[in-house]
Amino acid sequence: MLTLDNVYKASHKLREVIRSTDLIYAPKIRSDCKVYLKTENLQVTGSFKVRGAYYKISQLSPEEKARGVVACSAGNHAQGVALAAQKNGIKAVICLPDAAPISKIEATRSYGAEICLVEGVYDDAHNKAEQLKEEMGYTFIHPFDDDDVIAGQGTIALELLDQLDKIDAVVVPIGGGGLISGIAFTLKNLKPEIKVYGVQAAGAPSMVQSVEHGKIECLENVSTIADGIQVKEPGVNTFTYVSKYVDGIVTVTDDEISSAILALIEQQKLIAEGAGATPVAAVMFDKIPDIKGKNVVCLVSGGNIDVTILSRVIKRGLLTSGRTANLCIELIDKPGQLKGVADLIAECGGNVISIHHERASEGSDVNGCYLRIVLETRNFEHIEQIRSALVSKGFKLID
Repeated sequence: MLTLDNVYKASHKLREVIRSTDLIYAPKIRSDCKVYLKTENLQVTGSFKVRGAYYKISQLSPEEKARGVVACSAGNHAQGVALAAQKNGIKAVICLPDAAPISKIEATRSYGAEICLVEGVYDDAHNKAEQLKEEMGYTFIHPFDDDDVIAGQGTIALELLDQLDKIDAVVVPIGGGGLISGIAFTLKNLKPEIKVYGVQAAGAPSMVQSVEHGKIECLENVSTIADGIQVKEPGVNTFTYVSKYVDGIVTVTDDEISSAILALIEQQKLIAEGAGATPVAAVMFDKIPDIKGKNVVCLVSGGNIDVTILSRVIKRGLLTSGRTANLCIELIDKPGQLKGVADLIAECGGNVISIHHERASEGSDVNGCYLRIVLETRNFEHIEQIRSALVSKGFKLID
């Protein structure tokens, strides 16, 4: 059973392995409220997950420890369980979706765990872990639907109360719901006036739909760059806690998540994975109600993003925040046209990254050509300024 005593007990136990992560003021995220970032992306293993995993394993009996543990994860819980098992000198088998980022798989392996890759998503890995539990007698360490795990995650709330005197709202990612369950339970029992909001990826809104419909629902498909919260079905316990203690749940798109990752890199010098950036995205894009002038904490839950995914996310974030633009201009193929375009863009302060010149196709002027340009820009207003300048000089833009 989840109790405040259990959360405090977990906090004491975790001192031997985790760090109390910094709470950073981030004024550039949004100007009309005070945004603070709880940097669990800088936690041991790069994620909050080690809190719940370590506390759960510390509570196992000697007999359970002797048999070893099995877990399933999209990556972060895997590393938490692997580290906890290593610290306790016990065997760990981790079932991961085969599409999990390579960096997370290798990091889990580095802690000495045995890896079992499973075709599909988190829920498929969960089914395999349950099968191994029955066959081998391992103790299953659930990534979110376990009261000891939830108590471990709730220790973040205790740190927040120590770090900031006045908190109006805390914004937390939701996958299966263990993190927000622990934080919301703890805060609502200690400071019930603090609002707690959850954020899910629009491509994996399992908790949103379940809470809205008043019953646990399983999604047929989930798809999002936020692999850490790509969960088809919330837990029985977490659904109950979220329904009781959470003030609201919103969703953010992959484009919004990409923009938030980019903002954290540029403005705060922090690397966040997709799941960890969802609270920042929700605040940036005005998804959280009634926070103007308030102190708002965004929980950056993890930083374990694969570098190949990061490069794609940055590119997408630049596009969706107006930092880059693609223009297609129809020209008459004669000397001086390219120079005229380049001069106009330079006068407007744009920076040309790449140019592709091609002859026009059927239906265009026989002397026509297309100029495809990728630009570095400041924002969407800057893009519109460049477009207007080109049109005013007689150049034809193709949308």
